[in-house]
Amino acid sequence: MNTQLVREKQDLTYLSWSVYRNSSGTAGSFLKSYSELGGKKVYYKLSNFDKVQGVIGHECVNELIVDRLLTILGVTHLPYQLIHADIMLEGEIHDVYLCASEDFKEKGESKIALDAYKEREAETKESALDFCVRLGWENYIYQMMVVDYLILNRDRHGANIEVLRNSKKKTLHLAPLFDHGLSLLCRCMNDSQVEAFDVMEDKLCNNFIGSRSTWENLKLIPADKIPALNPLRESDREIIMEGLDGIISGTLQDKIWEMIWKRWCAYEDFCNSR
Repeated sequence: MNTQLVREKQDLTYLSWSVYRNSSGTAGSFLKSYSELGGKKVYYKLSNFDKVQGVIGHECVNELIVDRLLTILGVTHLPYQLIHADIMLEGEIHDVYLCASEDFKEKGESKIALDAYKEREAETKESALDFCVRLGWENYIYQMMVVDYLILNRDRHGANIEVLRNSKKKTLHLAPLFDHGLSLLCRCMNDSQVEAFDVMEDKLCNNFIGSRSTWENLKLIPADKIPALNPLRESDREIIMEGLDGIISGTLQDKIWEMIWKRWCAYEDFCNSR
């Protein structure tokens, strides 16, 4: 993809959308689509869709924000593109910002959700964390736990971590981190809710590995296995929020940065206390 943010409106009315129920319990649905042009498969998804209000929320913007954050931190992840587009839903044209990502599978690779793979391959009573450590994926998992704390990812269920296999080459590894829409201030629909949001609250999350607390999951990382991340700096706010004026409010931008920065500082304190 040539650019992370496409503000000039594109005509994507040819896409056909399928409904995926929101797994985190909020009202509405998440719609997904894909296209195959020139041998390249591109996946598209929308923010929360409500039959009455249309496409609402800012999960797609979250994907771009987290993409930029992980690039700064040096964490391997799936890149996302945020696109302004017209789409067709139920016979009506909607003006939206959607996100797009390319297929992360290499030629010859197949994928399987981590929860399904663990169910098939794990030893008796082996936890998801112990299973991943045994297979040599501990650094990936520990990085993921840090990321999910920083962005308060609510939805790291077992299908949001994927195992990639190439039977011919006999390779087995985890896919780049992906799907971060249900994070940050994803449930805030207006500036009043944004202003009232406690960025440090330890909300219950849908984590396949560890506990339902992203903070408690940090404590599962051994002191000698703390991931080596690039440091986050206050000046990185400009990089993370670049081009988002007019797409999300200034109030929301400020609060998202406050959340990321305060959680990063708390994470640094956590590391220094080990």
